[in-house]
Amino acid sequence: MAAKTLKVMFIGDVIGTPGLKMVGLMLKGFINAHQIDFVICNGENAHNGKGLSLDALNQLLESGVDVVTGGNHTWSNFNFFDTLKTHPKVLRPLNYPKGTYGRGFGIYPLPGGLGNIAVVNLQGRTFMYPIDCPFRTADWVLKQVKDQARFVFVDFHAEATAEKIALGWYLDGRVSALIGTHTHVQTADERILPKGTGYCSDAGMTGPFHSVIGMQTKSATDRMLYQTPHKYECAEDDVHFSAVIVALDAQTGKTVGIQRFFYPEFEKGSL
Repeated sequence: MAAKTLKVMFIGDVIGTPGLKMVGLMLKGFINAHQIDFVICNGENAHNGKGLSLDALNQLLESGVDVVTGGNHTWSNFNFFDTLKTHPKVLRPLNYPKGTYGRGFGIYPLPGGLGNIAVVNLQGRTFMYPIDCPFRTADWVLKQVKDQARFVFVDFHAEATAEKIALGWYLDGRVSALIGTHTHVQTADERILPKGTGYCSDAGMTGPFHSVIGMQTKSATDRMLYQTPHKYECAEDDVHFSAVIVALDAQTGKTVGIQRFFYPEFEKGSL
């Protein structure tokens, strides 16, 4: 008999209405097809491509998402602040300075008598805001959850691949999985680290790929051509679903399987 596992799907940054529609259309089918037990989703760009809203949050939850994580754009929609302060299923990076509202981790019950899972949201500092140390913050939060959850899943929202990999090694064996977000480009480095932590530098983007990481191509290229500000407008076409699926051993909480998920695949022709 196969050992009991917990299957977690982590959905990469959902971009605006196109990303929300893709999640709503496809997620429940993917949950059934892959026997997913728990779904985490980064939603910091779900509101018009930047920020989060109560309506976008509810759409994700109704589609089958269990917890929504965030990043540096979590605070981009002022109308979402009251929800961020109180809603138990939405997280923001834990390592923002003391007093920042919202929660940076949560403990959630699992189906089938598997206990609880702790979901932790952290943000990098390299090429980003000079906030508190994600490494030391991780040390602190692991002490808080160690007696409450066998499974610990980390969304590390960071720009620099080196910082993501470093935190992966730092937490190897201490968390079930660490998956990166923020760059919107799925990386082909999914693996199980030596002490049992599932790792991937970036889960990718769920949204329109006829774009520059979700942004309409003309405004993005003009910004780079002229080095002047241009209005961020969410693109709409060529929508794909990006995720990482991890299988976690029910006894140890460690990763025993990891797989990138991208649907539909790009048209690549033949060689």
